[in-house]
Amino acid sequence: MKKILVTGALGQIGSELVEKLRDIYGDTNVIGTDIRKRAGQSDELPFETVDVTDADRLYSVAKEHQVDTIMHLAALLSANAEKKPKLAWDLNMGGLVNALEVARELDLQFFTPSSIGAFGPSTPKDNTPQDTLQRPTTMYGVNKVAGELLCDYYYNHFGLDTRGVRYPGLISHATPPGGGTTDYAVEIYYEAMKHKAYSSYIAENTYMDMMYMPDALDAIIQLMEADPTNLKHRNAFNISAISAAPKDFAKAIQKYIPDFTLSYDIDPIRQEIAESWPNHIDSSAATKEWGFKAKYDIDKMTRAMLEHIGYKVDS
Repeated sequence: MKKILVTGALGQIGSELVEKLRDIYGDTNVIGTDIRKRAGQSDELPFETVDVTDADRLYSVAKEHQVDTIMHLAALLSANAEKKPKLAWDLNMGGLVNALEVARELDLQFFTPSSIGAFGPSTPKDNTPQDTLQRPTTMYGVNKVAGELLCDYYYNHFGLDTRGVRYPGLISHATPPGGGTTDYAVEIYYEAMKHKAYSSYIAENTYMDMMYMPDALDAIIQLMEADPTNLKHRNAFNISAISAAPKDFAKAIQKYIPDFTLSYDIDPIRQEIAESWPNHIDSSAATKEWGFKAKYDIDKMTRAMLEHIGYKVDS
């Protein structure tokens, strides 16, 4: 990778990924794009307004900047996709095929994330294999399975260098939640700081895979820099760092804020989505093929989250 175009650059992953990529590859070698600019955004660093459903605009920006890599992050997330399934299909699938076509026409390296949402109720719940039954029951999940297969198709039929991971829930202090099912695991830290209490929309014993954002960003870069001859799977590698339920986050927070309390007010839509996902996935293929290893467990992540949002953690 020498010059990279990032779609969805103002989203949860994109906003931090663009910054990290610029630190590594240089400010002018990373072109952020999104459907609109953020208020007060600087004009000093490369940024273009791009709607990924506009194939011609996406192509012209990629060609103008002479990029060699597309990291396609623009998407509507799980809970919002259930509320607006047609929009989710148009954005998630239409945007993806447009980005793949641009990469094919310009011979670019290509990354896009999948998700544990690609699994469904019939998928094995524990130690979910890399290759297993995928029958999701959400529009977001349908989009992700179709996206995985589409990326495989472009690699197998056109030789396009496609790569990707299946992300678990991502936890970050830098950007607000964006309509995902696992957003409670971000909200809980802010509410612990503000009110020493949080009401979870996910039930107490509902386990899902999670990951702290620094590990998620490192995984992208490590995979994209990996020797392609080592990649058997290429797209949709299982990766995870933490398997946790709301009560586990409460316990970790109470080490620093002992009077923090957790209650429950279940959101039926997001609870149903959560119950269709695995409890814990097997990341061994990613470890074997390109050396994936997460650095943050729930305790290390909790300390980092509280410190970043302003809570004074005793040494």
